[in-house]
Amino acid sequence: MTVATAPPAPATGLGALPSLRGRRSLREEITAILRGAVMTADLVPGTVYSAPSLAERFGVSSTPVREAMLDLAKEGLVEVVPNKGFRVVSLSAAELDDLTQIRLLLEVPVVRRLAADGVSAEALEALRPLAAAIEDAARRRDFIAHVTDDLDFHLGLLALGGNARLVEIVRSLRQGSRLAGLHQLPEGSAAFASFHEHAELLDLIAGRDAEGAEALMRRHIGHVRGIWSSPDAVEPDEATPAR
Repeated sequence: MTVATAPPAPATGLGALPSLRGRRSLREEITAILRGAVMTADLVPGTVYSAPSLAERFGVSSTPVREAMLDLAKEGLVEVVPNKGFRVVSLSAAELDDLTQIRLLLEVPVVRRLAADGVSAEALEALRPLAAAIEDAARRRDFIAHVTDDLDFHLGLLALGGNARLVEIVRSLRQGSRLAGLHQLPEGSAAFASFHEHAELLDLIAGRDAEGAEALMRRHIGHVRGIWSSPDAVEPDEATPAR
């Protein structure tokens, strides 16, 4: 398996430094973008990528990119291929279904309790910029930014429940998802419309509508599962050549 020259960065924003928003260190920003690229399949499951080729896309040295990929390896999103780079881990349909079931068990009760018990207006308002950013990124079809903001929104919402261990478990589950179908979503589809549900969810929680919030959260997770890819796992010896 040889390492090929890196192709140009896709229009979705992979490697586009202007999308780095300065909220984190360079390494953290690159990690967030690469994580989003794995989740949206901009980095293709089964494919091996070298740190130097990815660094060319970012216009930075290989060091922060290699460090970022090692962070993703710890999360189980990629695996190290000695002397070649990092292979993007594939997930089967059954594994994606398992992730969905666990998310329903963990996230829905928290959202219902937040609505039933009440949350301060300040805490909810702090999440509204992220809800707006999710919709804006979807309209621009910048799905790497979309999944990054979506992750921040849901983890921030769950954090209001006060269970830090649960938040970290959900972080791992959400980071393990694959949303390869995002780029093919037509405007007006049910799944595309689900990007607007974040603001609605905040409204339901603010209105202390526990049943409504629970129903919306179940529907929202269902929409997400509907656009998760379901390819069969790629065996290492069948993997796409490195990039």
